[in-house]
Amino acid sequence: MLVKATTSRSDLSDFVSRRKWQAVDGGAGHGGRKTGRGGADVTLDVPVGTVVLDDEGRLIADLEHPGAVAVIASGGTGGRGNVHFKSSTQRAPDYAEPGRKGDERWITLDLKLIADVGLVGPPNAGKSSLLASLTAARPKVASYPFTTLNPELGVAESPGGRIVIADIPGLVEGASKGIGLGLRFLRHVERTRLLVYVVDGAGAMPWDELKKVKKEVENFSPRLAHRPSLVAVNKVDLEPARNLRVHTRRKGVVFVSALSGEGLDDLTTEVVRALAAAPEPELPQPVALERPKTVASPVGHLVERHPWGYTVTGSRVEQLVESTDLESGGSLQRFQAMLDKLGVSSALEAAGVQPGDTVRMAGVEFEYQP
Repeated sequence: MLVKATTSRSDLSDFVSRRKWQAVDGGAGHGGRKTGRGGADVTLDVPVGTVVLDDEGRLIADLEHPGAVAVIASGGTGGRGNVHFKSSTQRAPDYAEPGRKGDERWITLDLKLIADVGLVGPPNAGKSSLLASLTAARPKVASYPFTTLNPELGVAESPGGRIVIADIPGLVEGASKGIGLGLRFLRHVERTRLLVYVVDGAGAMPWDELKKVKKEVENFSPRLAHRPSLVAVNKVDLEPARNLRVHTRRKGVVFVSALSGEGLDDLTTEVVRALAAAPEPELPQPVALERPKTVASPVGHLVERHPWGYTVTGSRVEQLVESTDLESGGSLQRFQAMLDKLGVSSALEAAGVQPGDTVRMAGVEFEYQP
């Protein structure tokens, strides 16, 4: 099973109604020692920017480039045909070895925006208006909090080239804990190389608002909090913001007006300069997905007694059950011989097993008969 990033997809809607995907089985072998046809790969096309997580939330793959491919589940291995079990005493064995099962895995697909710059700030700071003024984006804008319910992307033209800017919906206090859909939105700034904190310069306490937003970003990800950043004080067309500019000596602060356009060129210049010096964001490393190697214990198996019967556990025993055709008498005879060879039968007898007792191995129950 493969997951591939493509520009032909813009969202993950195809995976809302369909949750289970399964590859087609391979074919059976043929005479003349011919192996069967291999199973076909299943490739899930996802938008660029999709991350794949396992059922414990660990990163499996980060598909941040078009054409990026990740293997998330491997197919099983084919079994051996009856010709492999010919011997001097059994010239025509009537059984074969089933193939091993492929991987089965639950995953989560999470789409994150990919942008150079992330506009972050409290609700109603004017981020959407600023994005619209800097780019050709046309986000929904209104004079009340939480106007933007989904991140918006825009492209700004600059002397340094095209800059992709993302407007991240307003963050409230507690956003890093999920309040106000904070976690849903904060994850979109993880990929950005530069953060621009946008505050309302005409508000009552703009620097306090800036401090709160920075604190939420730090609570969400200390690594993200150390990303290069600028501060854009919006609404300088209003008198309170103009007065604030007169008394401000902070570095990395640009006063702008999304409404009048004042200061936008200065902001663009500072963004280009900061991006030129900004390193690529450090992202979490995917976990290795390998079929676990079977390592036998010193005795190879463990026998446990229960009120209802016995269990036998161990990698070699489990592989033996999986590779046995339980519908074939000849295969079952070989299975019994292998249990004797592995010492399972003697271990069961030492544990007190009696004819007719239930023995469970690899999820399959057998009736013990010596």
